[in-house]
Amino acid sequence: MDTVIIKEQLVSQYIQRFPEEAAITLNKVKTEELLDYLHKQPVHVAQEVLLHLNPESVSRVLDDMEDPLFIVLFDPMNPYDAAKLISRLSESSVTKKLSLLDEKKSEKIDEMLSYPTESAGNLMDTRIITFHPKETVNDVLTKLRTLGDRRIVSIYITDTSGQLLGTVFIQTLAVSKTETTLEKLMEPAPSVQVMTPSDEIIELFEAGKFFNLPVVDLNNNLLGIIRNDRLIAATQMDAREDVLAMFGAGREERALSSPWFAVKKRLPWLHINLVTAFLAASIVGIFEDTIAQVTVLAVFLPVVAGQSGNTGSQALAVTMRGLALREIQTRHWWKVARKEVAVGFFNGVAVALTTSAIVFIWASSFGLAVVIATSMILSMVIAGFSGAVIPIILKAFGQDPAQSSAIVLTTVTDIVGFLSFLGLTTLLGSALGIL
Repeated sequence: MDTVIIKEQLVSQYIQRFPEEAAITLNKVKTEELLDYLHKQPVHVAQEVLLHLNPESVSRVLDDMEDPLFIVLFDPMNPYDAAKLISRLSESSVTKKLSLLDEKKSEKIDEMLSYPTESAGNLMDTRIITFHPKETVNDVLTKLRTLGDRRIVSIYITDTSGQLLGTVFIQTLAVSKTETTLEKLMEPAPSVQVMTPSDEIIELFEAGKFFNLPVVDLNNNLLGIIRNDRLIAATQMDAREDVLAMFGAGREERALSSPWFAVKKRLPWLHINLVTAFLAASIVGIFEDTIAQVTVLAVFLPVVAGQSGNTGSQALAVTMRGLALREIQTRHWWKVARKEVAVGFFNGVAVALTTSAIVFIWASSFGLAVVIATSMILSMVIAGFSGAVIPIILKAFGQDPAQSSAIVLTTVTDIVGFLSFLGLTTLLGSALGIL
């Protein structure tokens, strides 16, 4: 009995003094035994051991961990570290575990666990297995046979703090001697940051022909891997939904959805578009007399409206991407709007010079060239502002910023283009010899 007690004390002292090294050994023990060790350690030591276990060990330990021990360990833990550990669980387990913690703590962790739709974090699989450099080929093969996961084409090596060190392909393991350590076989592992946009990841897959791609944080800690099939499926789904949402069709609609379902999703936005179209048409109607006097104005109306529409669409696309990837938040609206106004102004000046030259040659009217140049600058500045502000306003009101924002923007740019061009012609027409 004394020998057993002494042995337990020695093990406990070893874990407390060398939690990183202990974690390497504890990765290989049974879940019940590992939980027993954690339960007997001081909270800070148990937390340190958890943080240095490999992801596969973390997931099985947390799945079987009793609620009281979970609360004791995670309630005082740093939210970032807690999120890193809890991310190894399935979605249902994450919800259950977070419900055990303080509401504020739970919200912070949940926020760190939710990544933008079009980012590497949203695409990655966090339930992965890692190995340490000193482990042998035999250790790896034994573990892989136990797992039986045919999707694994390469393994990843991390240090005791979870930083990614390298990778070894299954083919390399298969032809290597069983006693060879991983540090002798590993190669540099290409990786992406957790907030990397999905379109950049697609380019990496196409260029490098990767089957799996590790995802790391700013400290190069391995968070998960992106599998090729997951990336393809998610990219197809996001592209389809965004196209539908931007033009007023429901995200839930599919090509073979029933006609009635499609009508319910589309008709409200078609009515909104109809109202806004009449609003834009009414602007033209106000200046009916001016158009009757100078019929060539009708020829140039689409030019002004088209350029302002393109400017607004560019600003809209950049802003929506910034919101989706959390590069910006609603509080940044003025900074984003100011930037797009500046872009609209400089682009407007450049386009206005070209347009005014064409109009002068076409209509032989210096006054009309001045008016369309001024109108072009004004409408492109307002269009840039609108393209930045519209999705941010939708976001502030809790709406999907992609939901039919293109319809609203088109209306705004049409009205601004018509109003600026026809309004300036009416106001300055006599002075510039147009009317």
